[in-house]
Amino acid sequence: MKNETPYNNPIVLERADPWVYKHTDGYYYFTGSVPGYQEIEVRRAKTLNELETGEKASVWHAHEEGEMSSLIWAPEIHFIDGAWYIYFAASSSSEPKNNIHQHRMYVIECKDDNPLTGNWEEKGQVKTHINSFCLDATTFTHNNELYYVWAQKDPAIPGNSNLYLSKMENPWTLKGHTTLLTIPEYDWEKVGFLVNEGPAVIKRNGKIYITYSASATDENYVMGLLSANVDSDLLDGYSWKKSEKPVFVSSEENSLYGPGHNSFTKSEDDQEDILIYHARPEKNKEGDPLDNPNRHANAQKFDWDESGFPDFGVPGGN
Repeated sequence: MKNETPYNNPIVLERADPWVYKHTDGYYYFTGSVPGYQEIEVRRAKTLNELETGEKASVWHAHEEGEMSSLIWAPEIHFIDGAWYIYFAASSSSEPKNNIHQHRMYVIECKDDNPLTGNWEEKGQVKTHINSFCLDATTFTHNNELYYVWAQKDPAIPGNSNLYLSKMENPWTLKGHTTLLTIPEYDWEKVGFLVNEGPAVIKRNGKIYITYSASATDENYVMGLLSANVDSDLLDGYSWKKSEKPVFVSSEENSLYGPGHNSFTKSEDDQEDILIYHARPEKNKEGDPLDNPNRHANAQKFDWDESGFPDFGVPGGN
């Protein structure tokens, strides 16, 4: 029997870049960008609807000065080899340099059972093949190998960020070759800004899918999709195919604008795949959309089409 529990969207108010991980203890663990961008908060609850009012804790604060002092963006919580890890981006300044933010990627670790009350240790910067603006890291395991997917600016490539893939030596260190997965090339990836960011991974039907977000963070924000066969060499860029059209876009009818920066989880009964994403209830009227805190976390069931690809429908569609 399928889970028919409707989600009380938004499930968490004013949390952009929502990340949900369902742990073996039956709890959903939630984190996302906190307005003001100065802390990392973790929540947990036994149902998605209870995350708004459930347990929560601020587990890390920005430094007073230096490289982890400003614009704490898009934390993700992962459980890897018996420990908790939160990946996030941080900058040394709230001001761009040469019109580019100065973010780098960092990770903190907690070896205690409960990440809301446990001790978090800074493991430092996750260093990549280029010393440049980077953010939105996620991880996944495939064939007993840990992989890292993230967004980064390459000074030699026009635009704001591309997506990259690498294997990991451990949860805070990359190893070996870095593969360029995608750059903004279609019109829908280049509205306002040339952006590919916010990757999330799901494995189904013999394929590995990576969703990502594109364009400016206002109502033009959309989701794209990459796919590769599970038995292919994931570090071979030719293994990956990119959808020519976005797979999730704003819904005027349902007043959900700029859906994106998603994660994946399962329903309470583990029978349904759930898309977690942020969206705005209205178009951004003025100013930098990043300064507008009206991006809220939403949950939505989705299905798979006849060819085995995810069919996300429209925001607010179920």
